Amino acid sequence: MTTQQTTSTKHTGSADYKACIDACNACVTACEQCAIACTREPEAAAMAACIAADLDCADLCALAARLMARDSALASEACRLCADACDVCVRECEKHGVQHAHCKVCADSCRRCAAECRRMAA
Repeated sequence: MTTQQTTSTKHTGSADYKACIDACNACVTACEQCAIACTREPEAAAMAACIAADLDCADLCALAARLMARDSALASEACRLCADACDVCVRECEKHGVQHAHCKVCADSCRRCAAECRRMAA
């Protein structure tokens, strides 16, 4: 048996995931915007960890949203990983949120996404 065959989902379809998918998609946008804004900062080299966290988070949020949209048996696992990536991104963006509005916006979006993903993974 494959992992997908043995992993069950307690959700009955993508409609169950709507709020989480929306939060993930909003987080992808916030993370991508934050990453590109960080590259344009005068001290862009000092923002390398923030950029990396933004890109990792955006990729995992996009994956989680896609898996939920197709009601994959792996959606819950993706949501757990997405929430963890959001937490990392929040911690990194909070270091710069006072100086850079894009980091504050990103951190806020990541917090919402992490909460939704944890709800779906529970």
